[in-house]
Amino acid sequence: MGYDTDVIAAIATAPGRGGIGIVRVSGPNLVPLLEQLVGTTIPPRQAYYSAFRDGLGGVVDQGLTLFFPAPKSFTGEDVVELHGHGGPVVMDALLARVIELGARVARPGEFSERAFLNGKLDLAQAEGIADLIAADSTLAARNALRTLQGAFSQRIHVFIEALVRLRVYVEAAIDFPEEDIDFLSEGRVGESLDDLIQTLDSLVADAGQGVLLQEGMTVVIAGKPNAGKSSLLNKLSGRDSAIVTSIPGTTRDLLRERIDIDGMPLHIVDTAGLRDSADEVEQEGMRRAWEEIERADRVLFVVDSSESRSVVPEQIWPAFFARLPGRHNLTFLLNKIDLSSLSAGQDSTPGSATAGSETYPVLRLSATTGAGLDHLRQHLKACMGYRGTTEGLFTARRRHLEALISTQRLLRDAARQLRAAQQGELLAADLLQAQRLVGQITGEFTSDDLLGEIFSTFCVGK
Repeated sequence: MGYDTDVIAAIATAPGRGGIGIVRVSGPNLVPLLEQLVGTTIPPRQAYYSAFRDGLGGVVDQGLTLFFPAPKSFTGEDVVELHGHGGPVVMDALLARVIELGARVARPGEFSERAFLNGKLDLAQAEGIADLIAADSTLAARNALRTLQGAFSQRIHVFIEALVRLRVYVEAAIDFPEEDIDFLSEGRVGESLDDLIQTLDSLVADAGQGVLLQEGMTVVIAGKPNAGKSSLLNKLSGRDSAIVTSIPGTTRDLLRERIDIDGMPLHIVDTAGLRDSADEVEQEGMRRAWEEIERADRVLFVVDSSESRSVVPEQIWPAFFARLPGRHNLTFLLNKIDLSSLSAGQDSTPGSATAGSETYPVLRLSATTGAGLDHLRQHLKACMGYRGTTEGLFTARRRHLEALISTQRLLRDAARQLRAAQQGELLAADLLQAQRLVGQITGEFTSDDLLGEIFSTFCVGK
């Protein structure tokens, strides 16, 4: 895959003022640029203190220069890092001087893109860099670092190697029928395919955890006015994010909070109370509430237990229940148990809210006293399949998980077809398609459009 060989440069440190700022440069043969900038040739991989000079010999700034000759650098090209004083004016002047010497401003993620294209790291590792920078917890940073170090990629490579071995065996048997061996009936292919599926199942489970740790779970709190939705948001977040009054319809817009439950990031959205209303502002709040409900990972429908001590969905609000998308992601919360004398906890299956053949969990709690909130936290972890341990885990992205799930579906279909039709040609085609799907994760099979989409989300200078 080709790319331009321009010299690129960018300020690699965050905007603002600081003690140190760094301008990063990458491209072919940076020695002449360095000589004009610092006035001499500097030794590789050693910090060299000097002045950074403009075209007339004046001093722009002074600081340390690091030179990493190709191919032993982050991008695989010559790389220079200029460590100057971290003021925005100074950094802009230093960047302008490098551009004057022939560089251009780098696109977001272009340094990492060149590292990928030069084989210094694969696509999953490159995405691990962005995840590490964006990590907002120690746990997220630790798992992103594992991805950067290749923990995820190594498991992908092992799986692809086993997949290729099976595909080669199947295609060889198809190409050499004169051997007169019924390779499909001897059982080896079916066993190998089952082993592949089992390995893939484990990968899907761990990647799902990686996506959860990287993206978090979106939970929407919904219900009628005065059911205690805002009080629940405040209790879960540990601060008074929402205004709580006895006046119905206090919440008119969406309120968002981010919390952690044993390391699992949670994005909580409090919504306007749902009811029939002629108020235009309240109607707009309810429209936005429904938008969030429709894309939530989990919907917590809050019911005032002082008004209803049990949950029968059709009786609570038939119109809401009929409109709710993906009914499997609904949990009922019987709130205000401090006023209804109910005990905190979660109902067992027979006591859960049911509609037809569907069953819904019902939790009894008090958003005022906090009783039952531990049950809710455990319930949310169970809903997302969160294991509570991150030993050996890695961050993953939605596209990784989708590729693995598509491969999982493909191989399971291939196993069924193999048992039913015993067609080696169909199996070989499925194995090749599976290899291409999984290869998209590390970049073995990746379109330029996908690369552009991925790296455009990176920081400038990385």
